[in-house]
Amino acid sequence: MRRTALCALVAALAVGGLTAAPARAAAPHGPCTAGATGIGCHFDVAPGTYDVSVVLGGATAARTSVTAETRRAMLPETATTAGRTVRRSFTVDVRTPEGEPTGATGTPGLDLTFGGAAPALSGIRVTPAPARSVRKILLVGDSTVCDQPGAPYAGWGQQLPQHLRRGAAVANHADSGESTVSFLADPRLFDTVEARIHRGDLVLVQLAHNDKQTDEATYRANLTTMVDRIRARGGRPVLVTPIVRRWFNADGTLNNPTALLVNGLGVDHPAVTREVAAARDVPLIDLTARTKQLVESLGTEGSKALYLTNEARDNTHTSEHGARVYAELVRDALRTQHLLPERDLR
Repeated sequence: MRRTALCALVAALAVGGLTAAPARAAAPHGPCTAGATGIGCHFDVAPGTYDVSVVLGGATAARTSVTAETRRAMLPETATTAGRTVRRSFTVDVRTPEGEPTGATGTPGLDLTFGGAAPALSGIRVTPAPARSVRKILLVGDSTVCDQPGAPYAGWGQQLPQHLRRGAAVANHADSGESTVSFLADPRLFDTVEARIHRGDLVLVQLAHNDKQTDEATYRANLTTMVDRIRARGGRPVLVTPIVRRWFNADGTLNNPTALLVNGLGVDHPAVTREVAAARDVPLIDLTARTKQLVESLGTEGSKALYLTNEARDNTHTSEHGARVYAELVRDALRTQHLLPERDLR
């Protein structure tokens, strides 16, 4: 579709006066349908990067959150008083598959969901983002990072977009079950990420949870290969040590090796990642150290809310709350290390 035709299409899809609350559903309006659980909007656009501008609020008091595609958090729940509206904007990466690269294809085009305690949408506009001006963050990772398809699971990469302003977009290529070995071997994974890198793009790499049988030399070589291939495309690699598992010792500290990602071969994944970052002069986000400090400070009971301990006896994967908290740690690191300009961060 030519740009002029697409601009005309999205201009025609602007909506006004559409509100909904869980207790009652408004009639469908333009590209959006209001139902008992919120408002869903679909835009039949080609893969690409799109700027979205929304007007939240309306005649009644409202609390509205926004997700895109496979449950990506674009805006946190925003409160508006009766008769007031606020305008917010963000940038969305649209691709196929829309979630995990080896998962379900999903729905073609752009899907947005307006949820929250009492969602209200008064206007929406979608336009192609100027390709040369978008600051892109591509994510390479496993199930603790990916766009998880269903609740209560969530990855920190799924929650990261809400911390970015319009003009910056997350392209989450993390995939459940992947190691450094499999991510390099499957053309749907690293090869696809590599092809999408433009000069100056950030590429965050967090892989370790599934490298249970990867020896140290191979793990080190795989991280180095990713760094070199990202740089060859003009990208900016950032190595991220893995989030901890919630496994405690009797004294309230986290268990090593289980919690701190030392595998059965004795490979200390966080330590090797730190060493590769230092040797290759790559920025490092030490998420292992940050999550260890947080989990231990919360203790055995308080830290349960971060993981799926109660829901699924799972001390590795994060809840939506935990993913939000860990995404904030990544956001803070992007800010303090000046990896993104302040204008891109919320």
